[in-house]
Amino acid sequence: MSQITTVEELESIIGTPLPATRDKARVALHELDRLWIAATPLVFMATSDAEGRLDVSPKGDPAGFVHVLDDRTIVIPERPGNRRADGYHNLLGNPHIGLIFVIPGRGDTLRINGTATMVTDAPYFDELVVKGHRPVLATVVAIDEIFHHCSKAFLRSRTWHSEEWDLETVPRRAVIAQQTDRAGEDLAVLDEYYGPSYAEKIYG
Repeated sequence: MSQITTVEELESIIGTPLPATRDKARVALHELDRLWIAATPLVFMATSDAEGRLDVSPKGDPAGFVHVLDDRTIVIPERPGNRRADGYHNLLGNPHIGLIFVIPGRGDTLRINGTATMVTDAPYFDELVVKGHRPVLATVVAIDEIFHHCSKAFLRSRTWHSEEWDLETVPRRAVIAQQTDRAGEDLAVLDEYYGPSYAEKIYG
């Protein structure tokens, strides 16, 4: 196994970016960024604890759930989940955060890196209500850099080509749960839990 240990070795293999790519990061939202955020129903949030251990967590709601406060600040509401809150624990020790905004069907994405704080209330919380549910927590992100990312990864993976999806490649969620994190529980009970009624539980 040949390891890469220097910047020179890395760049000799992957090359260096063109100026337009190297310099595309901005520090404030463009109007097109605002449009993208308003159309985004899914955001991946990356965090790291003080020791460098990483976590990436998906955050989803109806498109436009991420609230824009101003050209340098956005807000991401928290919804009920598994209560591990790995990313939020990370932010207590290391406020740096990375975000990828995904629009279904689009190969390009919007990326934001910044510094986060967590709040439990603010005047704009009323604008974060979804289906009558007001968040108890939100992440306020001060933008350090923002840029659009090309579609090559989605094109290579053919992510949005539904005719190529094979949903039976791996077992259904109930089987995975029974064999991993919910070992020993009755499969019929798990099928019921993760069945059609699961969607009714997503806000509480």
